[in-house]
Amino acid sequence: MDQRRDNKGLTEAEAIAQARSRKYPKPAMTADIVIFRQGADGVQLLLIRRGGHPYLGRWAIPGGFANENEPIEATAHRELEEETGVRGLPLQLVDVFSAPGRDPRGWTVSVAFCAVADASTAAQAGDDAADAVWFTLRRDGGEVLMQAGSETLRPEDVAFDHGEILKKALLRADIRL
Repeated sequence: MDQRRDNKGLTEAEAIAQARSRKYPKPAMTADIVIFRQGADGVQLLLIRRGGHPYLGRWAIPGGFANENEPIEATAHRELEEETGVRGLPLQLVDVFSAPGRDPRGWTVSVAFCAVADASTAAQAGDDAADAVWFTLRRDGGEVLMQAGSETLRPEDVAFDHGEILKKALLRADIRL
């Protein structure tokens, strides 16, 4: 390691040790994954029903926490497969979401990805997802609605800030409804 001293008189090893010992608040890192496919009735979105708190029972985009030393892209692939059984899709970066209060468990930063799956792509709930369902997307005026059976959701009805993530993913994937 570099033995030169900085303007505080610290070597690189000392500076790193001091930085690690400070109590800087650190966010949790998550990945959220928006998956679209072409269904019989139009473009569909894959949502999971949350099997745990927070937002128990609410619909959400698949995703979850990164493991230490895990690249965020690997987190996205792992979480998508664990929660829905879907794997092997090429993921495209949507954006980073870091608004204070976006997760009631604390400071959480999410990197969102999207992909377009084949029409035949099936999903099955696993891990902490109670259900995995393809919702057909449609526009009602300027609003995006999600429909599965008799259930209709608006972006504000899904957990966390996933409605905002969906809106950006639609633009990023150039999905026309």
